Amino acid sequence: MATDDRVTHNSDHYEGYRSRGMEQRKYADEADVCIVGAGAAGGVLAYELAKAGLKVVVIEAGPFWDPQSDFASDELAMRRLAWQETRLVAGNDPLKLGHNNSGRGVGGGTVHFTGVFLRLHESDFQTRSMDGVGEDWPIRYKDLAPYYDKIEREIAVSGPNHFPWGEFNGPYPYPVREPISANAQLFREGCDKLGFESVVAPLAILSAPFEGRPPCINRGFCNQGCMPNAKYSGLVHHIPKAIAHGAEVLSDCMVTEILMAGGRVSGVLFQHEGLTHRQMARVVILAGFVVETPRLLLHSATSHFPNGLANSSGWVGKAIMPHSSHDVYGRLPDEVRLYKGTPVLALTQHFYETDQKRGFARGYTLSAHGSRPVAMAGAISAEREDGSFLWGKKLRETMLDYNQFARITLVGEVLPNPENAVTLTRKKDEYGMPIPQVTFSYGENDRKLYQHAIGQMKRIIEAVGGTPEHVVSDTAHLMGGCRMGDDPETSVVNDFGQTHDIPNLFIAGASTFVTSGGGNPTNTVMALAARTADKLIEAMSRRDV
Repeated sequence: MATDDRVTHNSDHYEGYRSRGMEQRKYADEADVCIVGAGAAGGVLAYELAKAGLKVVVIEAGPFWDPQSDFASDELAMRRLAWQETRLVAGNDPLKLGHNNSGRGVGGGTVHFTGVFLRLHESDFQTRSMDGVGEDWPIRYKDLAPYYDKIEREIAVSGPNHFPWGEFNGPYPYPVREPISANAQLFREGCDKLGFESVVAPLAILSAPFEGRPPCINRGFCNQGCMPNAKYSGLVHHIPKAIAHGAEVLSDCMVTEILMAGGRVSGVLFQHEGLTHRQMARVVILAGFVVETPRLLLHSATSHFPNGLANSSGWVGKAIMPHSSHDVYGRLPDEVRLYKGTPVLALTQHFYETDQKRGFARGYTLSAHGSRPVAMAGAISAEREDGSFLWGKKLRETMLDYNQFARITLVGEVLPNPENAVTLTRKKDEYGMPIPQVTFSYGENDRKLYQHAIGQMKRIIEAVGGTPEHVVSDTAHLMGGCRMGDDPETSVVNDFGQTHDIPNLFIAGASTFVTSGGGNPTNTVMALAARTADKLIEAMSRRDV
Protein backbone atom coordinates (compact mmCIF):
# COMPACT_ATOMS: atom_id res chain seq x y z
CA MET A 1 0.00 0.00 0.00
CA ALA A 2 1.29 3.49 -0.85
CA THR A 3 2.74 5.47 2.01
CA ASP A 4 0.19 8.27 1.62
CA ASP A 5 -2.53 5.73 2.39
CA ARG A 6 -1.05 4.97 5.80
CA VAL A 7 -2.34 6.81 8.82
CA THR A 8 -1.21 7.04 12.42
CA HIS A 9 -3.67 6.76 15.27
CA ASN A 10 -3.22 9.15 18.16
CA SER A 11 -4.98 12.17 19.62
CA ASP A 12 -2.85 14.72 17.74
CA HIS A 13 -3.83 12.98 14.53
CA TYR A 14 -7.57 13.41 15.24
CA GLU A 15 -7.12 17.02 16.38
CA GLY A 16 -5.45 17.64 13.02
CA TYR A 17 -8.56 16.39 11.24
CA ARG A 18 -10.84 18.46 13.43
CA SER A 19 -8.89 21.62 12.64
CA ARG A 20 -9.82 21.21 8.98
CA GLY A 21 -13.52 21.63 9.75
CA MET A 22 -15.90 24.57 9.58
CA GLU A 23 -13.85 26.82 11.84
CA GLN A 24 -11.04 26.87 9.24
CA ARG A 25 -13.33 27.21 6.24
CA LYS A 26 -13.24 30.68 4.69
CA TYR A 27 -15.05 29.86 1.45
CA ALA A 28 -16.55 26.86 -0.29
CA ASP A 29 -15.73 26.07 -3.91
CA GLU A 30 -18.01 23.80 -5.89
CA ALA A 31 -17.12 20.19 -5.14
CA ASP A 32 -17.06 17.42 -7.68
CA VAL A 33 -18.94 15.27 -5.17
CA CYS A 34 -20.75 16.16 -1.94
CA ILE A 35 -21.41 13.14 0.29
CA VAL A 36 -24.05 13.49 3.01
CA GLY A 37 -23.13 11.15 5.86
CA ALA A 38 -19.76 9.75 6.95
CA GLY A 39 -20.83 6.22 7.92
CA ALA A 40 -20.03 2.84 6.38
CA ALA A 41 -20.99 3.87 2.84
CA GLY A 42 -19.88 7.50 3.04
CA GLY A 43 -16.40 6.60 4.23
CA VAL A 44 -15.77 4.13 1.41
CA LEU A 45 -17.08 6.60 -1.18
CA ALA A 46 -15.02 9.49 0.18
CA TYR A 47 -11.82 7.46 0.05
CA GLU A 48 -12.35 5.95 -3.39
CA LEU A 49 -13.47 9.22 -5.02
CA ALA A 50 -10.76 11.36 -3.41
CA LYS A 51 -8.12 8.79 -4.35
CA ALA A 52 -9.29 9.13 -7.95
CA GLY A 53 -8.52 12.85 -7.82
CA LEU A 54 -12.04 14.21 -7.39
CA LYS A 55 -12.74 17.15 -5.08
CA VAL A 56 -14.84 15.57 -2.32
CA VAL A 57 -16.71 17.23 0.54
CA VAL A 58 -18.29 15.02 3.21
CA ILE A 59 -20.93 16.59 5.46
CA GLU A 60 -21.66 14.78 8.72
CA ALA A 61 -24.31 15.73 11.28
CA GLY A 62 -22.36 14.44 14.27
CA PRO A 63 -18.91 15.02 15.79
CA PHE A 64 -15.46 14.01 14.59
CA TRP A 65 -14.67 11.62 17.43
CA ASP A 66 -11.25 11.03 18.98
CA PRO A 67 -11.30 7.44 20.31
CA GLN A 68 -8.69 8.13 22.98
CA SER A 69 -10.47 11.13 24.51
CA ASP A 70 -14.12 10.69 23.52
CA PHE A 71 -14.69 6.97 24.15
CA ALA A 72 -15.09 5.39 27.56
CA SER A 73 -15.73 1.96 29.05
CA ASP A 74 -19.17 3.17 30.11
CA GLU A 75 -22.43 1.79 28.72
CA LEU A 76 -24.58 4.80 29.50
CA ALA A 77 -22.16 7.56 28.49
CA MET A 78 -21.50 5.99 25.09
CA ARG A 79 -25.13 6.06 24.01
CA ARG A 80 -24.19 9.42 22.52
CA LEU A 81 -22.64 7.55 19.61
CA ALA A 82 -26.15 6.90 18.25
CA TRP A 83 -28.68 9.16 16.58
CA GLN A 84 -30.81 10.19 19.57
CA GLU A 85 -32.93 13.00 18.10
CA THR A 86 -36.71 12.66 18.36
CA ARG A 87 -38.19 10.27 15.83
CA LEU A 88 -41.83 9.16 16.10
CA VAL A 89 -42.70 5.49 15.78
CA ALA A 90 -45.95 3.74 14.87
CA GLY A 91 -47.33 0.42 13.67
CA ASN A 92 -48.18 -2.85 15.39
CA ASP A 93 -44.52 -3.42 16.28
CA PRO A 94 -43.00 0.06 16.70
CA LEU A 95 -39.23 0.11 16.38
CA LYS A 96 -36.81 1.00 19.13
CA LEU A 97 -34.59 3.53 17.40
CA GLY A 98 -31.19 4.56 18.69
CA HIS A 99 -28.02 2.73 19.62
CA ASN A 100 -28.79 -0.63 18.04
CA ASN A 101 -29.41 0.64 14.52
CA SER A 102 -27.94 4.09 13.91
CA GLY A 103 -24.83 6.21 14.36
CA ARG A 104 -24.17 9.94 14.64
CA GLY A 105 -20.66 11.19 14.05
CA VAL A 106 -17.78 10.45 11.69
CA GLY A 107 -17.78 6.70 11.19
CA GLY A 108 -21.54 6.43 11.75
CA GLY A 109 -22.76 3.08 13.04
CA THR A 110 -19.37 1.44 12.40
CA VAL A 111 -18.05 3.25 15.47
CA HIS A 112 -20.22 1.14 17.76
CA PHE A 113 -21.16 -1.97 15.76
CA THR A 114 -20.05 -5.43 16.87
CA GLY A 115 -17.84 -5.89 13.80
CA VAL A 116 -19.69 -8.96 12.45
CA PHE A 117 -18.86 -8.99 8.74
CA LEU A 118 -21.04 -11.28 6.62
CA ARG A 119 -21.85 -11.50 2.92
CA LEU A 120 -25.29 -11.94 1.43
CA HIS A 121 -25.98 -15.27 -0.24
CA GLU A 122 -26.99 -15.76 -3.87
CA SER A 123 -30.54 -16.56 -2.73
CA ASP A 124 -30.82 -13.13 -1.05
CA PHE A 125 -30.73 -11.47 -4.45
CA GLN A 126 -33.50 -13.69 -5.88
CA THR A 127 -36.09 -14.21 -3.14
CA ARG A 128 -39.03 -13.67 -5.50
CA SER A 129 -37.70 -16.04 -8.16
CA MET A 130 -36.51 -18.71 -5.76
CA ASP A 131 -38.94 -18.53 -2.85
CA GLY A 132 -41.94 -16.54 -4.08
CA VAL A 133 -41.55 -13.77 -1.48
CA GLY A 134 -40.01 -10.31 -1.37
CA GLU A 135 -38.48 -8.91 -4.55
CA ASP A 136 -35.47 -9.72 -6.72
CA TRP A 137 -32.50 -7.36 -6.72
CA PRO A 138 -31.31 -6.01 -10.11
CA ILE A 139 -27.86 -7.47 -9.31
CA ARG A 140 -26.62 -10.90 -8.33
CA TYR A 141 -23.99 -12.16 -5.94
CA LYS A 142 -21.35 -12.25 -8.69
CA ASP A 143 -21.75 -8.49 -9.19
CA LEU A 144 -20.75 -7.82 -5.58
CA ALA A 145 -18.23 -10.65 -5.10
CA PRO A 146 -15.15 -8.67 -6.23
CA TYR A 147 -16.17 -5.77 -3.99
CA TYR A 148 -16.68 -8.04 -1.00
CA ASP A 149 -13.14 -9.33 -1.68
CA LYS A 150 -11.79 -5.79 -1.97
CA ILE A 151 -13.34 -4.48 1.24
CA GLU A 152 -12.38 -7.54 3.30
CA ARG A 153 -8.76 -7.25 2.15
CA GLU A 154 -8.62 -3.49 2.68
CA ILE A 155 -9.72 -3.67 6.31
CA ALA A 156 -8.14 -7.06 7.16
CA VAL A 157 -11.26 -8.97 8.16
CA SER A 158 -10.50 -11.90 10.45
CA GLY A 159 -12.39 -15.13 9.98
CA PRO A 160 -12.34 -18.92 9.71
CA ASN A 161 -10.41 -20.83 7.07
CA HIS A 162 -13.70 -22.38 6.01
CA PHE A 163 -17.11 -20.68 6.10
CA PRO A 164 -19.66 -23.39 5.30
CA TRP A 165 -22.61 -21.34 4.00
CA GLY A 166 -23.26 -19.24 0.93
CA GLU A 167 -21.01 -18.69 -2.07
CA PHE A 168 -17.89 -17.50 -0.22
CA ASN A 169 -16.30 -20.23 1.86
CA GLY A 170 -13.08 -18.51 2.91
CA PRO A 171 -10.37 -18.13 3.84
CA TYR A 172 -10.49 -14.57 5.18
CA PRO A 173 -7.51 -12.18 4.99
CA TYR A 174 -6.63 -12.59 8.69
CA PRO A 175 -7.08 -15.67 10.91
CA VAL A 176 -9.88 -15.92 13.48
CA ARG A 177 -9.81 -14.11 16.78
CA GLU A 178 -8.74 -16.43 19.59
CA PRO A 179 -9.38 -17.32 22.33
CA ILE A 180 -13.15 -17.10 22.08
CA SER A 181 -15.36 -16.26 25.05
CA ALA A 182 -17.08 -18.80 27.27
CA ASN A 183 -20.41 -17.64 25.86
CA ALA A 184 -19.19 -18.38 22.32
CA GLN A 185 -17.68 -21.72 23.35
CA LEU A 186 -20.94 -22.84 25.00
CA PHE A 187 -22.86 -21.77 21.91
CA ARG A 188 -20.59 -23.85 19.66
CA GLU A 189 -20.87 -26.86 21.97
CA GLY A 190 -24.66 -26.57 21.97
CA CYS A 191 -24.77 -26.32 18.19
CA ASP A 192 -22.51 -29.34 17.85
CA LYS A 193 -24.73 -31.45 20.12
CA LEU A 194 -27.76 -30.55 17.99
CA GLY A 195 -25.98 -31.16 14.69
CA PHE A 196 -25.76 -27.48 13.68
CA GLU A 197 -22.45 -26.45 12.15
CA SER A 198 -21.02 -23.26 13.69
CA VAL A 199 -17.93 -21.10 13.17
CA VAL A 200 -15.93 -18.42 14.88
CA ALA A 201 -17.51 -15.26 13.47
CA PRO A 202 -15.93 -13.27 10.62
CA LEU A 203 -15.14 -9.89 12.18
CA ALA A 204 -13.89 -6.49 11.08
CA ILE A 205 -11.65 -6.67 14.14
CA LEU A 206 -7.93 -7.25 13.88
CA SER A 207 -6.41 -10.53 15.00
CA ALA A 208 -2.90 -9.21 14.21
CA PRO A 209 -1.32 -5.75 13.73
CA PHE A 210 -2.42 -3.87 10.60
CA GLU A 211 -1.41 -0.43 9.29
CA GLY A 212 -0.31 0.86 12.66
CA ARG A 213 -3.38 -0.46 14.49
CA PRO A 214 -3.05 -3.13 17.20
CA PRO A 215 -4.81 -6.49 17.38
CA CYS A 216 -7.83 -6.86 19.62
CA ILE A 217 -7.10 -7.36 23.32
CA ASN A 218 -10.64 -8.61 24.15
CA ARG A 219 -11.47 -5.38 25.98
CA GLY A 220 -15.07 -6.09 24.98
CA PHE A 221 -16.44 -2.54 24.66
CA CYS A 222 -17.03 -2.76 20.89
CA ASN A 223 -20.52 -1.27 21.25
CA GLN A 224 -19.12 1.68 23.18
CA GLY A 225 -16.42 2.59 20.65
CA CYS A 226 -13.05 0.88 20.36
CA MET A 227 -10.40 2.96 22.15
CA PRO A 228 -7.40 0.89 20.93
CA ASN A 229 -8.63 1.10 17.27
CA ALA A 230 -8.45 -2.66 16.80
CA LYS A 231 -11.98 -2.68 15.40
CA TYR A 232 -12.67 -1.25 11.96
CA SER A 233 -14.64 1.94 11.67
CA GLY A 234 -14.77 4.59 8.98
CA LEU A 235 -13.46 6.93 11.67
CA VAL A 236 -10.10 5.16 11.91
CA HIS A 237 -9.73 3.80 8.38
CA HIS A 238 -11.54 5.21 5.33
CA ILE A 239 -12.13 8.78 6.46
CA PRO A 240 -8.48 9.46 7.47
CA LYS A 241 -7.36 8.01 4.14
CA ALA A 242 -9.87 10.15 2.26
CA ILE A 243 -8.56 13.26 4.03
CA ALA A 244 -4.99 12.26 3.13
CA HIS A 245 -6.12 12.35 -0.52
CA GLY A 246 -7.62 15.82 -0.15
CA ALA A 247 -11.22 15.16 0.92
CA GLU A 248 -12.80 17.75 3.20
CA VAL A 249 -14.91 16.50 6.12
CA LEU A 250 -17.34 18.91 7.77
CA SER A 251 -18.53 17.49 11.09
CA ASP A 252 -21.33 18.83 13.32
CA CYS A 253 -23.08 20.03 10.17
CA MET A 254 -26.73 19.08 9.56
CA VAL A 255 -27.85 18.96 5.93
CA THR A 256 -31.37 20.41 5.77
CA GLU A 257 -32.16 20.63 2.07
CA ILE A 258 -31.03 19.38 -1.33
CA LEU A 259 -30.78 22.23 -3.83
CA MET A 260 -32.10 21.89 -7.38
CA ALA A 261 -31.39 23.79 -10.61
CA GLY A 262 -33.80 22.65 -13.28
CA GLY A 263 -33.89 18.87 -13.28
CA ARG A 264 -30.50 18.46 -11.61
CA VAL A 265 -29.12 18.72 -8.11
CA SER A 266 -26.86 21.74 -7.60
CA GLY A 267 -25.77 21.23 -3.97
CA VAL A 268 -27.08 21.19 -0.40
CA LEU A 269 -27.88 23.55 2.44
CA PHE A 270 -26.55 22.70 5.90
CA GLN A 271 -26.56 24.25 9.35
CA HIS A 272 -23.58 24.64 11.65
CA GLU A 273 -23.87 26.38 15.01
CA GLY A 274 -27.11 28.09 14.03
CA LEU A 275 -25.88 29.43 10.70
CA THR A 276 -26.95 28.16 7.28
CA HIS A 277 -24.28 27.35 4.69
CA ARG A 278 -24.38 26.25 1.08
CA GLN A 279 -22.23 23.59 -0.58
CA MET A 280 -22.45 23.36 -4.36
CA ALA A 281 -21.52 20.14 -6.14
CA ARG A 282 -21.61 18.43 -9.53
CA VAL A 283 -22.89 15.26 -7.84
CA VAL A 284 -24.61 14.72 -4.50
CA ILE A 285 -24.60 11.33 -2.77
CA LEU A 286 -26.94 10.67 0.16
CA ALA A 287 -25.20 8.15 2.42
CA GLY A 288 -27.16 8.69 5.62
CA PHE A 289 -29.29 6.55 7.89
CA VAL A 290 -32.36 4.77 6.50
CA VAL A 291 -34.64 7.23 8.32
CA GLU A 292 -32.73 10.38 7.40
CA THR A 293 -32.25 9.79 3.65
CA PRO A 294 -36.00 9.50 2.82
CA ARG A 295 -36.69 12.37 5.19
CA LEU A 296 -34.29 14.66 3.32
CA LEU A 297 -35.66 13.64 -0.09
CA LEU A 298 -39.28 14.22 0.96
CA HIS A 299 -38.47 17.50 2.70
CA SER A 300 -36.62 18.84 -0.39
CA ALA A 301 -39.74 18.71 -2.59
CA THR A 302 -40.01 21.37 -5.33
CA SER A 303 -42.69 22.40 -7.80
CA HIS A 304 -40.99 20.11 -10.32
CA PHE A 305 -40.81 17.28 -7.75
CA PRO A 306 -43.90 17.93 -5.58
CA ASN A 307 -43.84 14.52 -3.89
CA GLY A 308 -40.18 14.72 -2.94
CA LEU A 309 -36.96 14.31 -4.88
CA ALA A 310 -36.39 11.04 -6.73
CA ASN A 311 -39.93 9.99 -5.82
CA SER A 312 -41.83 9.74 -9.10
CA SER A 313 -42.35 6.06 -8.22
CA GLY A 314 -43.82 6.90 -4.81
CA TRP A 315 -41.35 4.44 -3.22
CA VAL A 316 -39.20 6.89 -1.26
CA GLY A 317 -39.46 5.90 2.39
CA LYS A 318 -41.34 2.67 1.69
CA ALA A 319 -40.49 -0.97 2.42
CA ILE A 320 -38.10 -0.33 5.30
CA MET A 321 -36.85 -3.53 6.90
CA PRO A 322 -35.20 -4.08 10.28
CA HIS A 323 -33.86 -7.47 11.23
CA SER A 324 -35.80 -9.31 13.88
CA SER A 325 -33.26 -9.50 16.68
CA HIS A 326 -34.78 -11.39 19.58
CA ASP A 327 -32.54 -12.51 22.43
CA VAL A 328 -32.71 -15.56 24.64
CA TYR A 329 -30.90 -15.35 27.97
CA GLY A 330 -30.28 -18.70 29.65
CA ARG A 331 -28.99 -19.48 33.10
CA LEU A 332 -26.05 -21.91 33.24
CA PRO A 333 -24.88 -23.96 36.24
CA ASP A 334 -21.40 -22.41 36.04
CA GLU A 335 -20.12 -18.90 35.37
CA VAL A 336 -20.23 -17.60 31.81
CA ARG A 337 -19.35 -13.92 32.34
CA LEU A 338 -21.06 -12.27 29.37
CA TYR A 339 -18.81 -9.21 29.55
CA LYS A 340 -15.73 -11.20 28.56
CA GLY A 341 -14.33 -10.66 25.08
CA THR A 342 -15.66 -9.25 21.84
CA PRO A 343 -19.49 -9.41 21.89
CA VAL A 344 -19.96 -11.81 18.93
CA LEU A 345 -17.38 -14.55 18.56
CA ALA A 346 -19.43 -17.45 17.16
CA LEU A 347 -22.41 -17.92 14.86
CA THR A 348 -24.36 -20.38 12.75
CA GLN A 349 -26.24 -19.96 9.49
CA HIS A 350 -27.67 -23.46 9.67
CA PHE A 351 -31.17 -21.99 9.24
CA TYR A 352 -30.30 -19.35 6.62
CA GLU A 353 -31.96 -20.77 3.50
CA THR A 354 -35.65 -21.50 2.95
CA ASP A 355 -36.89 -24.90 4.12
CA GLN A 356 -40.61 -25.27 3.37
CA LYS A 357 -40.98 -27.86 6.15
CA ARG A 358 -40.54 -25.05 8.68
CA GLY A 359 -43.69 -23.32 7.47
CA PHE A 360 -42.13 -20.01 6.44
CA ALA A 361 -39.83 -18.60 3.77
CA ARG A 362 -36.24 -17.41 4.12
CA GLY A 363 -34.09 -17.71 7.26
CA TYR A 364 -31.70 -16.30 9.80
CA THR A 365 -28.34 -16.22 11.57
CA LEU A 366 -27.89 -17.09 15.25
CA SER A 367 -25.00 -15.57 17.19
CA ALA A 368 -23.48 -16.01 20.63
CA HIS A 369 -23.75 -12.41 21.79
CA GLY A 370 -22.17 -11.04 24.94
CA SER A 371 -23.87 -8.35 27.01
CA ARG A 372 -22.83 -5.71 29.51
CA PRO A 373 -24.81 -5.70 32.78
CA VAL A 374 -26.69 -2.43 32.18
CA ALA A 375 -27.73 -3.59 28.71
CA MET A 376 -28.92 -6.95 30.02
CA ALA A 377 -30.87 -5.40 32.88
CA GLY A 378 -32.50 -2.92 30.52
CA ALA A 379 -33.40 -5.65 28.04
CA ILE A 380 -34.97 -8.14 30.46
CA SER A 381 -36.81 -5.43 32.42
CA ALA A 382 -38.50 -3.96 29.34
CA GLU A 383 -41.58 -5.50 27.78
CA ARG A 384 -40.55 -8.96 26.71
CA GLU A 385 -41.65 -11.38 24.02
CA ASP A 386 -44.47 -12.72 26.22
CA GLY A 387 -45.62 -9.18 27.13
CA SER A 388 -44.44 -9.39 30.75
CA PHE A 389 -42.17 -7.05 32.70
CA LEU A 390 -39.41 -7.67 35.23
CA TRP A 391 -39.00 -5.01 37.90
CA GLY A 392 -37.79 -4.29 41.43
CA LYS A 393 -36.73 -7.11 43.69
CA LYS A 394 -37.12 -9.77 41.03
CA LEU A 395 -34.91 -7.86 38.59
CA ARG A 396 -32.26 -7.28 41.28
CA GLU A 397 -32.23 -10.95 42.23
CA THR A 398 -31.88 -11.97 38.59
CA MET A 399 -28.99 -9.58 38.00
CA LEU A 400 -27.14 -10.92 41.06
CA ASP A 401 -26.65 -14.03 38.91
CA TYR A 402 -25.51 -12.01 35.86
CA ASN A 403 -22.27 -14.00 35.57
CA GLN A 404 -24.18 -17.25 35.04
CA PHE A 405 -26.19 -16.13 32.03
CA ALA A 406 -25.50 -16.96 28.39
CA ARG A 407 -27.09 -15.04 25.54
CA ILE A 408 -27.98 -15.93 21.96
CA THR A 409 -29.18 -13.33 19.45
CA LEU A 410 -31.18 -13.64 16.24
CA VAL A 411 -30.54 -11.78 12.99
CA GLY A 412 -33.74 -12.68 11.16
CA GLU A 413 -34.87 -11.72 7.67
CA VAL A 414 -37.89 -9.41 7.49
CA LEU A 415 -39.74 -9.29 4.18
CA PRO A 416 -40.29 -5.94 2.42
CA ASN A 417 -43.73 -4.39 2.92
CA PRO A 418 -44.57 -0.93 1.48
CA GLU A 419 -46.70 -0.15 4.54
CA ASN A 420 -43.54 -0.18 6.65
CA ALA A 421 -42.40 3.33 5.87
CA VAL A 422 -40.74 6.62 6.79
CA THR A 423 -43.09 9.58 6.42
CA LEU A 424 -43.01 13.23 7.49
CA THR A 425 -45.09 14.71 10.30
CA ARG A 426 -46.13 18.33 10.89
CA LYS A 427 -43.91 18.58 13.96
CA LYS A 428 -40.61 20.42 13.40
CA ASP A 429 -37.17 19.92 14.94
CA GLU A 430 -34.53 22.46 15.90
CA TYR A 431 -33.50 22.84 12.25
CA GLY A 432 -37.04 23.57 11.11
CA MET A 433 -37.28 20.17 9.40
CA PRO A 434 -40.33 17.88 9.78
CA ILE A 435 -39.79 15.15 12.35
CA PRO A 436 -40.11 11.76 10.62
CA GLN A 437 -42.45 8.98 11.64
CA VAL A 438 -41.25 5.39 11.29
CA THR A 439 -44.07 2.86 10.92
CA PHE A 440 -43.40 -0.85 11.26
CA SER A 441 -45.39 -4.07 11.70
CA TYR A 442 -44.19 -7.65 11.35
CA GLY A 443 -45.86 -9.79 8.70
CA GLU A 444 -47.07 -13.34 9.27
CA ASN A 445 -43.94 -14.85 7.70
CA ASP A 446 -41.71 -12.63 9.85
CA ARG A 447 -43.43 -13.82 13.04
CA LYS A 448 -43.19 -17.49 12.11
CA LEU A 449 -39.50 -17.02 11.37
CA TYR A 450 -38.56 -15.40 14.68
CA GLN A 451 -40.73 -17.82 16.68
CA HIS A 452 -38.87 -20.72 15.05
CA ALA A 453 -35.55 -19.03 15.86
CA ILE A 454 -36.51 -18.55 19.51
CA GLY A 455 -37.21 -22.27 19.73
CA GLN A 456 -33.78 -23.13 18.32
CA MET A 457 -32.01 -20.66 20.65
CA LYS A 458 -33.69 -22.30 23.62
CA ARG A 459 -32.63 -25.73 22.37
CA ILE A 460 -28.97 -24.63 22.10
CA ILE A 461 -28.99 -23.34 25.69
CA GLU A 462 -30.67 -26.51 26.96
CA ALA A 463 -28.13 -28.67 25.06
CA VAL A 464 -25.33 -27.34 27.30
CA GLY A 465 -27.28 -27.77 30.53
CA GLY A 466 -28.77 -24.28 30.71
CA THR A 467 -32.30 -23.06 31.41
CA PRO A 468 -33.80 -20.44 29.07
CA GLU A 469 -35.25 -17.74 31.33
CA HIS A 470 -35.71 -14.52 29.36
CA VAL A 471 -36.89 -13.96 25.79
CA VAL A 472 -36.48 -10.34 24.75
CA SER A 473 -38.14 -8.79 21.69
CA ASP A 474 -35.86 -6.52 19.69
CA THR A 475 -34.88 -5.39 16.23
CA ALA A 476 -31.50 -4.42 14.80
CA HIS A 477 -30.09 -2.72 11.73
CA LEU A 478 -32.45 -0.96 9.32
CA MET A 479 -32.59 -1.26 5.55
CA GLY A 480 -34.69 -0.15 2.59
CA GLY A 481 -36.67 3.01 1.95
CA CYS A 482 -34.94 3.88 -1.36
CA ARG A 483 -34.64 0.51 -2.97
CA MET A 484 -32.77 -0.25 -6.16
CA GLY A 485 -34.35 -1.72 -9.26
CA ASP A 486 -34.44 -1.64 -13.05
CA ASP A 487 -38.01 -0.31 -13.20
CA PRO A 488 -38.33 3.41 -12.34
CA GLU A 489 -41.99 2.85 -11.45
CA THR A 490 -41.21 0.45 -8.60
CA SER A 491 -37.80 1.61 -7.34
CA VAL A 492 -35.86 4.75 -6.47
CA VAL A 493 -32.32 4.05 -7.75
CA ASN A 494 -30.67 1.88 -10.37
CA ASP A 495 -28.21 -0.88 -9.53
CA PHE A 496 -25.37 1.64 -9.02
CA GLY A 497 -27.36 3.88 -6.67
CA GLN A 498 -28.13 6.58 -9.24
CA THR A 499 -31.67 7.91 -8.81
CA HIS A 500 -33.94 7.26 -11.76
CA ASP A 501 -35.34 10.80 -11.70
CA ILE A 502 -32.23 12.94 -11.18
CA PRO A 503 -29.03 11.85 -12.96
CA ASN A 504 -26.55 13.56 -10.61
CA LEU A 505 -28.22 12.47 -7.36
CA PHE A 506 -27.04 9.15 -5.91
CA ILE A 507 -28.05 7.17 -2.81
CA ALA A 508 -25.70 4.82 -0.97
CA GLY A 509 -26.01 2.64 2.09
CA ALA A 510 -28.63 0.29 3.46
CA SER A 511 -31.45 2.49 2.08
CA THR A 512 -30.99 0.88 -1.33
CA PHE A 513 -31.47 -2.72 -0.10
CA VAL A 514 -34.28 -4.61 -1.82
CA THR A 515 -34.43 -7.37 0.80
CA SER A 516 -32.82 -7.59 4.22
CA GLY A 517 -31.13 -10.97 4.09
CA GLY A 518 -30.59 -12.88 7.30
CA GLY A 519 -27.18 -11.55 8.29
CA ASN A 520 -25.47 -8.35 9.42
CA PRO A 521 -25.51 -5.81 6.54
CA THR A 522 -22.33 -3.71 6.93
CA ASN A 523 -20.16 -5.72 4.51
CA THR A 524 -22.83 -5.39 1.82
CA VAL A 525 -23.26 -1.65 2.49
CA MET A 526 -19.53 -1.11 1.96
CA ALA A 527 -19.27 -3.39 -1.08
CA LEU A 528 -22.16 -1.57 -2.76
CA ALA A 529 -20.48 1.77 -2.00
CA ALA A 530 -17.22 0.60 -3.59
CA ARG A 531 -19.15 -0.52 -6.67
CA THR A 532 -20.94 2.84 -6.89
CA ALA A 533 -17.59 4.64 -6.59
CA ASP A 534 -16.17 2.74 -9.56
CA LYS A 535 -19.19 3.58 -11.70
CA LEU A 536 -19.20 7.22 -10.67
CA ILE A 537 -15.47 7.71 -11.31
CA GLU A 538 -15.93 6.29 -14.79
CA ALA A 539 -19.05 8.39 -15.49
CA MET A 540 -17.51 11.63 -14.20
CA SER A 541 -14.39 11.12 -16.30
CA ARG A 542 -16.68 11.05 -19.35
CA ARG A 543 -18.81 13.86 -17.86
CA ASP A 544 -21.87 11.62 -18.12
CA VAL A 545 -23.30 12.97 -14.84
